[in-house]
Amino acid sequence: MAERPLSPSAQRVQDVLESLGCRGRVVELADSTRTAAEAAAAVGCSVGEIAKSLIFKTKDSGRPVLVIASGSNRVNEKALGRRLETALGGERLVRADPDFVRRVTGFAIGGVPPVGHAESPVVAIDSDLFDYQRIWAAAGTPFAVFPLTPDELQRITGGTVETVT
Repeated sequence: MAERPLSPSAQRVQDVLESLGCRGRVVELADSTRTAAEAAAAVGCSVGEIAKSLIFKTKDSGRPVLVIASGSNRVNEKALGRRLETALGGERLVRADPDFVRRVTGFAIGGVPPVGHAESPVVAIDSDLFDYQRIWAAAGTPFAVFPLTPDELQRITGGTVETVT
């Protein structure tokens, strides 16, 4: 039986993954993966194994900042902003609105992957993701995900490993 073709956004992520030498294959599911809990239920893993992509921005210049957090963690943006102070040029880290997320990533909230963004962000990866052998990340839609290792995630994003809580 032939596989169903991926949606355009999911295919775009798959193409980026292949260009980066990532072996994970994008899968589109019948169940939503919009939240970490939904994604974990859909793929049959713990919430902590979900690598959720959260977009923040610098307060003054509006530079995008991608925080890839374990699904079980809540990001402490003030503490993380202090840890990223040099990378952010001393600017404060603030939440981004959905329009900003769509503009700088090319994807809607709930499907933002860790790669393939319209603008290159500063990237911070939650150190807790390294507690797992395999993690799952969003792949362009609220129904698409792909598996990878934490080391692969760091390699393909160029992110720094940080405590995000």
